[in-house]
Amino acid sequence: MSERPFYVTTPIYYISGNPHLGHAYTSIAADVLTRFYRTRGPAFMLTGTDEHGQKVAQAAAAAGLAPQAWTDGLVGKWKALCARYEVEYDDFIRTTEERHTRAVVEVFERLKKKGDVYLGKYEGWYCTNDETFWLEAKLVDGRCPNPECRREVQWLSEDNWFFALSKYRDRLLAYYKEHPHWVRPERSYNEMVATLEGGLEDLCISRVNLDWGVPLPGGGVMYVWLDALLNYITALEWPDGEKFRTLWPARVQLIGKEIARFHTIIWPAVLWALDLPAPDLIFAHGWMTKDGEKMSKSRGNVMDPFESADRFGADAVRYFLLREAPFGSDFSIGDEKIRLRHNGDLGNDLGNLVRRSLAMLERYRNGLVPQPPDSSDIGERVVDLGERVAQHLMALGFRDALEAIWELVGALNRAIDERKPWELHKAERGVELDAILYDCCEGLRWLAHLLAPFMPSKAAEMWTQLGLDGKPAGDWREELQWGGLAAGTQTRLATEPLFPRIEPDAA
Repeated sequence: MSERPFYVTTPIYYISGNPHLGHAYTSIAADVLTRFYRTRGPAFMLTGTDEHGQKVAQAAAAAGLAPQAWTDGLVGKWKALCARYEVEYDDFIRTTEERHTRAVVEVFERLKKKGDVYLGKYEGWYCTNDETFWLEAKLVDGRCPNPECRREVQWLSEDNWFFALSKYRDRLLAYYKEHPHWVRPERSYNEMVATLEGGLEDLCISRVNLDWGVPLPGGGVMYVWLDALLNYITALEWPDGEKFRTLWPARVQLIGKEIARFHTIIWPAVLWALDLPAPDLIFAHGWMTKDGEKMSKSRGNVMDPFESADRFGADAVRYFLLREAPFGSDFSIGDEKIRLRHNGDLGNDLGNLVRRSLAMLERYRNGLVPQPPDSSDIGERVVDLGERVAQHLMALGFRDALEAIWELVGALNRAIDERKPWELHKAERGVELDAILYDCCEGLRWLAHLLAPFMPSKAAEMWTQLGLDGKPAGDWREELQWGGLAAGTQTRLATEPLFPRIEPDAA
């Protein structure tokens, strides 16, 4: 692994309304990665809110508020979303902060001085919903070509600033060919290559008829997308901050697939214009769907993330979102799907394993961990489990990582069923009883470590029930050695199940 600290970003979320569960999804994925990398060295996670643009100005006006007052009133909900799902970011940037706006103007001045920004006339179609300029040839039946939008566009004719994006087209194509894995999944990589092969137009980067944005010298405001993209370096105190020198380029930038074009074509070109390297990896994950349609505020089919956490528990929702489908794929979501995962994987498999393991230890050994056996079949089978889970996480294979962890859950449950500790106790076969009881407790210690990035609260509860202090922490390569749980440890069986069963709605 590189010595460079792990720097991961989420997109900054557009603050034209309340957050929904789709926003939590990206932040949870980033948090899992960050928690894992923190076990091996320094890591830094950035998230935040995108607060400029025409949609925000319109939403504020509809609420009878000034845009700044509108965003000030909403930003607390986005921070609360992170807190509710235990997303431990290192920085939360708002594009209305002075540290950001000051750096945006500095970028503009540098690019203008270099000749990559020039004054010209923009005449063309603009989609207010997507805050995107479109060529007429790209429109679909005269409407926005984004299949998630398809709204009417408006004709604009303005004297604006342009970024010489077309100048970087050949370099972008070459970079894609030389770095075939820097944009993932492969679907997004192929789409962006096709876009580049079709040619690029220069990018209009200012608006003269809008005053809610970063003001530019000479009038107008910065185009909201370029303003937003720059947050990944302005939060690091570009150009001279110590964090910037230490952390850039980002190791992983997580985005939704609908904004891949901005992040994988415009963003690297702007970075190169600033003589900066592109991120190591940009990963465009899939969409959460409900009733066959993408979950979105405009469709009105969103799930309230706070209600979901209240009903199922934040850890269970975190587990569901990353276990349900490979990261990068679209997947269907609903309350019943989460409930079934909660009661099955978490309640029956993991929760029941914790409860019956510690209950038998309480019954047969007064809750004291016995001496470890001379050898353990389970320990030998999972000797490489920690490294396999680590490799899956480094590849953003969250589902694969959880499936690997559940191999240990299944092995421990089968061992209990096959070796029948209750019969060993009756037959007074104490050595064999101690062996299975120790394997169960040691297996739970391993599971607490492996699940801590995914389910931090429940992993900590497991840790406490095992009689261990603090929370599971440390490098798995050192911590996940079979036999690490000390004999004589006094466990503390909880009175309530780890995942209490949830019944279906009365309806």
